[in-house]
Amino acid sequence: MKESLEFGRVLRRLRLAAGFTQEQLGHEAGLQRNYVSLMERGVNQPTLTTLFKLAAVLNISASEMIAEVEKSCSEY
Repeated sequence: MKESLEFGRVLRRLRLAAGFTQEQLGHEAGLQRNYVSLMERGVNQPTLTTLFKLAAVLNISASEMIAEVEKSCSEY
């Protein structure tokens, strides 16, 4: 569960840094706003396809996103 929470924190940080609202990110990635919210809260985990969609919109590679999550998890 820790990984889901950390993914959510990383996603939120990247989204805000890119200047997107949850609705804007969802629209650009072809996802519902509430799904973005659920991921950010650690309730839902993204599929591999969703991870690639999010990464493309946020102008980062999927592997970089995962590396950020791994880094965050290792800090605890």
